[in-house]
Amino acid sequence: MDISGEYTFDAPQELVWQALRDPDVLASIMPGGEDFAEVGENEYAGALNVKVGPVQGKFKGNIKLTDIVEPDSYTITVDGKGAPGFVKATGHIKLSDLGEQTHMLYEGTAQVGGRIASVGQRLMDTSAKSIIRQSLEALSEYLKAQVAAQVAIQETAVATPTSEAEMVEAAKAVEFNRPSQTDVALGVAKDVADEFIPAQYRPALIAVGVVVLLIVLYLIFR
Repeated sequence: MDISGEYTFDAPQELVWQALRDPDVLASIMPGGEDFAEVGENEYAGALNVKVGPVQGKFKGNIKLTDIVEPDSYTITVDGKGAPGFVKATGHIKLSDLGEQTHMLYEGTAQVGGRIASVGQRLMDTSAKSIIRQSLEALSEYLKAQVAAQVAIQETAVATPTSEAEMVEAAKAVEFNRPSQTDVALGVAKDVADEFIPAQYRPALIAVGVVVLLIVLYLIFR
C-alpha cells in the first residue's frame, strides 16, 4: 500500500517540528493512541487501539526516526502487530518554511498481514487515508491552540514579566480536545461512502441510517 500527500499547517516550522517529535502529542492526535513513550534515541513505543470499520483491535509496536535533518525532514519506520494482524511501514516527511505557515510533504509504503489484509486493498487504502487525514487535522488544531497560547503569553508578558520556563509550561498546559473514537469512525465511514457509493444513492442510505438509529433509540429508552 502506497501513501502520499501534503498538508499546510497554520504554525511556524519549529513548532510543527517539535510536535512531530513529541510522543505525548502523537498519542493525542492519533486515533486510539495509548502509552506512547521514548524508549531510545529517536525511538518510541506505543499502542493504537483502533476501532474503525474493518480494522478493529489493539496494535503494539515501535516507531524509529532516521535520516533526521532538523527541522526539515526525517524517515520514519513503523513495526506493529496485534490481534488484527501486523503492519510494517516506512515513510518520509519533509517540512518547508512558509513564514507563519508550514507545508508538509509525506510519502511512504506499508505492508499489512493477518486478518486486516482480507478486507480488500481499496477499502484498506481508503480507511488508511481517512485516518491519516483526520490525524493531520487533529495536529493542525493542536498547533493552532499552541500558537494562540503563545500569543496570549507574549501579550501577558508585556504587562507582567514572565520567565521563559513559565512561558513553556503555560504553552504545554493549553487545552486540546483530541478526536474521539466515534468521531474518527464516522469520518472513515463518510470517506468510505464517498469512495464506494455513487452520489445519487447517498441520500437514500442516509435516510435509512437515520430510521435505524431512531428505532434503536426507541428500543433503548422505551
